[in-house]
Amino acid sequence: MSIIEYKVEDACAILTWNDAGRPMNVLTGDALAELSAGVERAVADDAVKGIILTSGRDGVFVAGGDLEQIEKMGSGPIDAEEMLRRTGAVLAQLRRMETCGKPIVAALNGVTLGGGFELALACHHRILVDAPYAKVGLPEAGMGLMPGAGGTQRLPRLIGVQGALGLILEGKQLRPDQALEKGLVDEVVPAAELIPAAKKWIAEAGEDAAVQPWDRKGFKVPGGGPESPTFAQTFMGSNAMIHASTYGNFPHAKAILSAVYEGLALPIDRAGKVETRYFITLMQGPVARNMLRTLFFSMQSAQKGARRPKGFDRFEVRKLGVLGAGLMGAGVAYAAANAKLDVVLLDRDQAAADKGKQYSETRLQKQLARGRMTEEKVAEVLGRIHPTTRYEDLAGCDVVVEAVFEDRGVKATVTKQAYAQLGPDAIFGTNTSGLPISELAEASPRPESFIGMHFFSPVERMQLVEVIRGKQTSDETLAKTYDFLRKIKKVPIVVNDARNFYTSRVFGTYITQGFSMLLEGVKPALIENAGKTSGMPMPPLSLADEVGLDLMVHAGDQLRKDLGDEYDPGVNAPILDALVRERGRHGRKNGKGFYAYDDGGKRLWSGLGELFPVRDTQPDPAEVERRYVFAQCVETARAIEDGVIESVEDCDVGAILGWGFAPFTGGPCSYMDTFGIAAFVAEADRLADKYGKGYFEPPKLLRTMAAEGKTFY
Repeated sequence: MSIIEYKVEDACAILTWNDAGRPMNVLTGDALAELSAGVERAVADDAVKGIILTSGRDGVFVAGGDLEQIEKMGSGPIDAEEMLRRTGAVLAQLRRMETCGKPIVAALNGVTLGGGFELALACHHRILVDAPYAKVGLPEAGMGLMPGAGGTQRLPRLIGVQGALGLILEGKQLRPDQALEKGLVDEVVPAAELIPAAKKWIAEAGEDAAVQPWDRKGFKVPGGGPESPTFAQTFMGSNAMIHASTYGNFPHAKAILSAVYEGLALPIDRAGKVETRYFITLMQGPVARNMLRTLFFSMQSAQKGARRPKGFDRFEVRKLGVLGAGLMGAGVAYAAANAKLDVVLLDRDQAAADKGKQYSETRLQKQLARGRMTEEKVAEVLGRIHPTTRYEDLAGCDVVVEAVFEDRGVKATVTKQAYAQLGPDAIFGTNTSGLPISELAEASPRPESFIGMHFFSPVERMQLVEVIRGKQTSDETLAKTYDFLRKIKKVPIVVNDARNFYTSRVFGTYITQGFSMLLEGVKPALIENAGKTSGMPMPPLSLADEVGLDLMVHAGDQLRKDLGDEYDPGVNAPILDALVRERGRHGRKNGKGFYAYDDGGKRLWSGLGELFPVRDTQPDPAEVERRYVFAQCVETARAIEDGVIESVEDCDVGAILGWGFAPFTGGPCSYMDTFGIAAFVAEADRLADKYGKGYFEPPKLLRTMAAEGKTFY
């Protein structure tokens, strides 16, 4: 079956891309070969005045390049010559399109990303459908890659260096109105007018319509090219900003800057070769491979429910109950209402429940103000949220999510009251970051229907949900949980029940390392700066302030109560006692923590030096970074060995999406593979001898893998 359908209407050759063998259209060798043949057929036909390139897939033009092929190339040794040949062939095909002598219109009926948008850039005119699902852009940077089919050369020539660099480096995906405003497309029209508008443009096209701007005599890059002082200033500023935000951890950022800078000084034909050289360099390194595997393939697998138990019909969720209208509960309600679920938002008094609904209204009004939502849509979403104090209103709920205070007694009380209203097919999810699910399930009359759903804050922005199976949780309940989370567009990872599960357990080692170094006399500024340069989104002391030092004290008190004589306060207790119990410093919430907060911002509290004296000699920043990363990786390996988490893909996805583990590594398991398991074990032993076996002692799993030459992937 052909991929490109060819037909002629009104003197226009319409090439319709419809790859029935794939979930959506992507740039493959076969597709490009058929496209090239279609273009040549149209060029040779004197009755054809112009060419329209469109898609036969609903809502999707071309979603990007063939990432599976890219991953295969990046999973082993790179054959640079073969990649150069393949990429050169693509560039030659696109170049032939824009110099074929007949005008080509890209009639974009929806998602047009990556290689799909690079294809559109090689057309002479771009018309985009005006629909909420439509988006255009070059998102490769989000996976540690860069455009490889001319995107770094054509986009700056089309809209200018300043505008293009921001879009490429950030991997932005633009809505139709934004794409039109920034010049990425020439027209935005309703779906029914897409092909007619393309035909109209071809009918009215002038003699030079088939010539790209950069092929016209005297062309200059909009806003200034290499000959302009603005050009140099832009790159100086961009280079500084990139270094300040990435600390050199993301090679693709430098590669993009270099390709644009060098390429714009050359004719477009030679400029493509510059881009190709940098693209191949990225593919030869581990960062792009690891990021692509985790942030695309593994995440997509989790979203689709790869680990959903088989043999259960799809669970249709229509009504959700949320217990607790605080920050987490309100966030869950907002996400569910946006997914067209009716939501019962329950709290102990009506004012608290109403405040929870207000959370959604505030966010919807912001969307309205930005033009991303209509007043009708706002009213529709808000109309689905029903704040209440009555447990009877939970009747008919398919799922209940409990998001009350982290207190066993409170959770047990609301669990019993909720179950009294639920039907036999409903499931109950408790949102907790560390309390054992099997113990919380004791309050349930049907523990097989009880499961952990650990959401992350803010719920509306955080994609991950850590799903925790209790000892009695059934496969059916797990399957239903997958269906519910997919409905509200979350990415689930599955873990087995254990204190602190996976994410809280491993993430806690990052903050603990910061606390340990504070007690060791390491400068607080060094502790914080090394946290940022290690690739974490926030440094440990600042992060502790955001979490809430008082909440950390409460968690410790609960743990002491649960474990009794087995409780080990570790390094956290003396620091938290000194700050919270003795000085009332609770973190950002009361403006006092490791940092002092005021209207001018925040700065490290001057009293830290008195509480935790700084030693004369300070460690190398690279050593501090190493401690942060290795502590998290060792604990990840321990969690795998303990059977808490069984999928290495879930380990890496959960680490990056859950607590922001350095994305450029691909996650803890990818990092250990890249470092080399044997080398990692040797370095972990060194750190254990120097800083304590409790943090760095490699588990038996790693030692066995090292001895047998095994890897996680």
